[in-house]
Amino acid sequence: MNVSVFGLGYVGAVTIGCLSRNGVRVVGVDVNPQKAALIASGKSPIHENGLDELLRAGVDSGLITATSSAAVAVASTEVSFVSVGTPSREDGGLDLTYVERVCEEIADAVKAKGREHVVVLRSTVIPGTTARMQRVLDERSGGLVAMAYNPEFLREGQAIRDFDAPPFTVLAVATPAAEEALRTIYGGVKAPVMMLRFEEAEMVKYVSNAWHATKVVFGNEVGRLASVLGVEGQRVMDVVVQDTKLNISPAYLRPGFPYGGSCLPKDVRALTATAREHGVRVPLLSSLMQSNEAHIAHGVRLVLDHHVRRVGLVGLAFKAGTDDLRESPSIELAERLIGKGCHLRILDDAVRNAWLNGANKKFVDEHLPHLSELLTDVDSFLVHSELIVLAHSASRYRDLIARVRPDVPIVNLADFLVPVRPEGAAHAHAA
Repeated sequence: MNVSVFGLGYVGAVTIGCLSRNGVRVVGVDVNPQKAALIASGKSPIHENGLDELLRAGVDSGLITATSSAAVAVASTEVSFVSVGTPSREDGGLDLTYVERVCEEIADAVKAKGREHVVVLRSTVIPGTTARMQRVLDERSGGLVAMAYNPEFLREGQAIRDFDAPPFTVLAVATPAAEEALRTIYGGVKAPVMMLRFEEAEMVKYVSNAWHATKVVFGNEVGRLASVLGVEGQRVMDVVVQDTKLNISPAYLRPGFPYGGSCLPKDVRALTATAREHGVRVPLLSSLMQSNEAHIAHGVRLVLDHHVRRVGLVGLAFKAGTDDLRESPSIELAERLIGKGCHLRILDDAVRNAWLNGANKKFVDEHLPHLSELLTDVDSFLVHSELIVLAHSASRYRDLIARVRPDVPIVNLADFLVPVRPEGAAHAHAA
């Protein structure tokens, strides 16, 4: 396999070194002739432990060459990786100037070569970019380019180790030929391969980085608050991360309905109130309730956009498998829908069969005083509903969903916009 790598910055240089070590012949390409000259001489244009040695070995073995000519690189390779920068514009948006320019140069070179070519975009780009670049490449090359997206997950300082042992290899391809080429190139990398759509693969990269940033900010806010309370924040977090069942795990990390119940709302409020009392700014923690409320408002809008009056709500407790209504987001959703003129009926057997008392009854009396009139059985619920809202997971209500008339839309808020019926049946899965 002969590969060209466009962009000899951090990602490109590491990719060249690691691929050549794995036996791949690589041509480095950069508009900056100094970077190309460094690679050609076996020297790294960036500081990364072990990279100079890999590049020197690759050059000595004849597996690494470099050029500033896209035409020369494309003519001698079957696959081109695009690893150029995507800096921020002044408004914070993404500047795709370099990506677009390189794709145009590759397309012209492929057309001149007259043979099929695989182009793999590795730069971090907003969803929709790869598909747009595919159109550009198709138009300029005469349909000779097969597009792929393959985000990198390299950390500076240990990029070679990350290349060799990533958490996964994410691939999105336009053709089987592109997939085969990438599986061949990464054949020696021991990691599960995740095949996604272009937009999904692009989003994975951004979500990963945003999650890392969130963890850093969260840890720092905990540290600031712990310090003023006389608590050693490092020891607290050392214990927190030992919980791989809930804290460091897939738990809660799923798009779905807002949080509620007797613990999370109360404890988030208490923690942020304590921070205010001590003059500690915790913008991330303080934004949690606001973001939770925005998610409820989004659910209300999805329902109202269907312009129906008779609405059926599945799930009233703050989560399935309980009758606890305290600070349930479903209560808030029900209140707002009734306030907007919807005629609501609610299906929740756990609540319907339970005695409402104590704090539970007090909360209901304040927010849905006519709850007994809204709760109903399955048959009455189906007859009433022109639209059904799932606030609890669809997996618990397969029998109910199977009985819903095909013309009745189902808005799935619990599994956040995941279709619950076959394509063609009425459902809402787009904002």
